[in-house]
This record gives sequence, C-alpha cells and structure tokens, in this order.
Amino acid sequence: MRILLIATNTEVEPYPVFPLGMAVLASALMSFGHDVRQLDCLALGGNREIIRSVCADFRPQVIGFSLRNVDNVDSLTSHTHWALLEVRELIAFIRSFYDGPLIMGGPGFSLMPEQILDYTGADFGIVGEGEEACRTVLEQLALGQTPPRLNKGTKRLRNKEMHGSSPSPEIMNFYLRESGVASIQTKRGCPHTCIYCTYPALEGTKIRAREPGDVVDEIIRLKRDFSISELFFTDSVFNDGLGHWLELAEEMIRREVNIPWSGFFQPIGITRDSLRLCRRAGLKAMELGTDAASDATLQGLRKGFDFKTVEIINALCVEERIPCAHFIIFGGPRETELTVKEGIENIGRLQHCVVCAFLGIRIYPNTALLRHAIDEGSLDPAASCLEPTYYFSPHIDPAQVETQITQAFKGRRDRLFPPSKGQEQMAVMRKFGYRGILWDSLIRYPAPNEGEAIYASQA
Repeated sequence: MRILLIATNTEVEPYPVFPLGMAVLASALMSFGHDVRQLDCLALGGNREIIRSVCADFRPQVIGFSLRNVDNVDSLTSHTHWALLEVRELIAFIRSFYDGPLIMGGPGFSLMPEQILDYTGADFGIVGEGEEACRTVLEQLALGQTPPRLNKGTKRLRNKEMHGSSPSPEIMNFYLRESGVASIQTKRGCPHTCIYCTYPALEGTKIRAREPGDVVDEIIRLKRDFSISELFFTDSVFNDGLGHWLELAEEMIRREVNIPWSGFFQPIGITRDSLRLCRRAGLKAMELGTDAASDATLQGLRKGFDFKTVEIINALCVEERIPCAHFIIFGGPRETELTVKEGIENIGRLQHCVVCAFLGIRIYPNTALLRHAIDEGSLDPAASCLEPTYYFSPHIDPAQVETQITQAFKGRRDRLFPPSKGQEQMAVMRKFGYRGILWDSLIRYPAPNEGEAIYASQA
C-alpha cells in the first residue's frame, strides 16, 4: 500500500526535535513491503498546501498521523501550547480533498487515545508501539475489512524486532539545520515508578534493549548519509540498571564512532568509572531527571533517591567536566512553603550546572498522580485531562512560589525559570548560528590552577 505519514509536532522547545517515532515506523512499514512517504509539519513551515500537492502526486491509500506531544507542559498560561487544536484543524483540512482512511498514533495519542480520536476526527488509532499493530490494520484495510477503531499490538517488541529509523532526507536535513541534533532510541520500557510519568504505561515496566551493534550500525549510517555531528539518545532513562548503556558505550569506543552525544539520565547508579567510560564514548552532556529539590518532595514524586545523591552526582560531573542540567519541578505532592524554601537553598548548592525549573505537574491518565490528585480532592474524578490540567500541592500558593523561584534565579544565566526564559536564550544563540543542545554552553567551570572561569563548551 501507499502510506503517507505526517508528523504533527510544531513545538520548538527546548529545540526542534526530529520525529524519530515516525521514521522508525516508516522503517518497519517499508520492511513489510509498503511504499512510504513522510512529511513533517514543522519542516513544512505551516504550508499545508504542500500536503495537498503530495497527496495529488503520491495518491496515498492511507494517511497516518504521529502525535508526539499533547501540549508543552508549561503551567504558566501565557506560554501554554495545546497541540490538539492544530491537529484537528490539520485533519479537517485533509478531509477537504482526501476521503481515504486516517490513522492516528504516536506517544501523545496513546496517552488518551479515545478522547483524542473523538476530538481530532481521525478514523482509527494505534495505541502504544506501532510496528505490529499498524501492520495488522493495514492488512485489514487492504482486504476491504474495517479494523477496530482503536488497535494495540499483542506483544512488546524485543531486540531485533525493534526497528532503527529510516529518515526522510528532506526532514532530517531540516532538523540538522535547525537544531543540529539527530535522535536514536536504544531501548524501550521504564522500571521506575515516578508518580507523574507516562512511560511505564506507554512502553511497559521492563527494559527491552536493542543490540549495541545494531544501535552503532544506525549511528554510522546516519553519519554516512547525513553527516550528523551530534546525537541525543531518547530513551526514557539512558542509564538503565541492567548495564545496557555501558555495553553501548563500550561498543561505540570499540568501533570508533567519534560523535558527541547526550541523553536523559537518572541521578542514581552513576560512578566515576561509568562517567569516564561514557566520556571516552563521546558523552557531551547529561540531562538529569532530578525532578525535586528536597527529600520530602523527592519522596512525594517517588523518585527513589535523596538530594544528597543528587549533590554527589553533580560533583562527579563537575570533576569530570561533563555538563549536566537538572530538571526540577516545584509544586508536586508534599510540597509546602518550607520545602520550597529548602529546595531553593539546595539548588543553590549545585555548582557549575544548569537548573531548569517548572511549576506544577501536568496530569495525565493512567498515572499515579491522577489517582493521588483525585484521592486528595485536588481533581474532579470526571476531569478528562484532554486540555492542559496541572497538579499543585494544596499546601502552597503557586503565585507566591513563582515569585520565589524568579527572585532566586535572577541574574543567573544557568538558572532557567520560567521555561520560556531558556527558550529565549537558546533562540538568540540559534540566531547567531549555534547548534546542538546549547544549554551546556551556559555552564562556567573554574579553570584549572587559575582564578578565572571557563565555559563548559571550552572545557
């Protein structure tokens, strides 16, 4: 069949992110014998007429939509971006000239599939991992059958069943021009129990890793085909407890990949030796899911570590000259006026790093936070959560906390709040030609044996 895939994401914070899920699905569908084309709404620059033109030329038998984000999870209303309205308008536009089946999928869709399908007006939905479920739906359509409205794979894919990506050259080159960062997923599944997180529901609670050799093959192919110069591993947590991350680092060293990379890390299970191994493999920077800044709020989020552990990991990163960014949420369960004060003081002890702060936590279905908010009386049990809905501890005044964080971070280029402040800084840097994750250049290290400081990008 002729399949047109469209990535609907237009969010550019913290930087434009390549639609990896669509490229992985395209790889799987092409291996099944389908003729696949890919479009990306951000790369189209808002010009929907290109979609009409492609449909007229390609004559797709099915159009699939990949929804990466429902919104930008920024509780400050002046910066909230709700993506579903744009997606509904896009589908209505395509309906005006195309009468074939429209299928919705992607991680954002799988959070609230029935509600999103109703709201957007697509015909069918793929919940969770798309490779197997999408193949089944396409087979049914090819036979003239009507698939179920919502479809889910019958198993979690493992090892070589998980495809690498087949990027569209036009789309990949757009993202390399805009952000300079390519993306790869090395594993699926998350065993952690963070109260707000959707990954266990989307990918399962057990780690399913790709073979290190297959991942490195994909990196080498991307370097050959697209001359990529920086890579981000999109795993929910890169440093898994089973050691797959270290096996991959060793394989990258053995095969002399020589490309700088970064990823999402949990601030546990990290040693000096593991940092040095990853540094040799090209580790450029670490985005840490610290999430809270006091022991009480870390427990409220079910993080499984204390703030002392965060300080130790931060110190290790400083000693090894590996830039790290801590993403910290204020206002979660167990937050009080005292923990806000303590959290700001604790953040003050984190030296030579970036701290990105958020206020309030986006509530999604099938999370422990949803149940907590309902039990606590903070959320109406009938609430749909389709539009941005945030949790704030009943023991704080959000406006007052916003003022406290703003004042504490004032004058610090390495302390980003509200989230839009960081985007403004990054936008200026991109305007002057800088590419990459960019936040790492905001860190200043003390120069060895000298009184003056040097920036992380010069270390």
